Amino acid sequence: MEAEKNTKNVTGLIKNSDIFAMSNRNIFIVSTALIAIIVGVLLVINQVSRPVQNQEKTVAKGNIINKETSDNSRYIAYSKDILKNSQNTRRVLYFYANWCPTCLPANDDLSSKADQIPSDVTVIRVNYNDSDTDEDEKELARKYGITYQHTFVQIDSEGKEIAKWNGGQLKELLENIK
Repeated sequence: MEAEKNTKNVTGLIKNSDIFAMSNRNIFIVSTALIAIIVGVLLVINQVSRPVQNQEKTVAKGNIINKETSDNSRYIAYSKDILKNSQNTRRVLYFYANWCPTCLPANDDLSSKADQIPSDVTVIRVNYNDSDTDEDEKELARKYGITYQHTFVQIDSEGKEIAKWNGGQLKELLENIK
């Protein structure tokens, strides 16, 4: 009788531990699902907030260029107003991408040597095919047939193309400008 009672107790323990194991399995599944949902929500929040970060970065970059060239405005970030207000100068559009390994040194060179750009020349940096590019800049790229970042286009007062070249820094700008 005692052995039979012990067998029932052991059987009861096994059944109870099976239930406990099932509970642990369910807890694991629910926990994993909750973690996946939380990670998904965080990723969505991160993606939604990125355009704001890019807008801030664009403003910051524009301010750096404007600050460095505030005396003469010879090298400046694109805006419709800047393009319009510089019609009485020789204008060169510099199609730049923030990820481009040749654009970054050219940008630094033009920024640091803006005082060496002739006083009747305005070089306007236009974002091309990067996270900072807006619709107006995309339209300019289409208008001038830009298919490659690090392209320079000199335009006249009417916006007609005078010259176009790829690559280079200040030295090449001075050699190619008409």
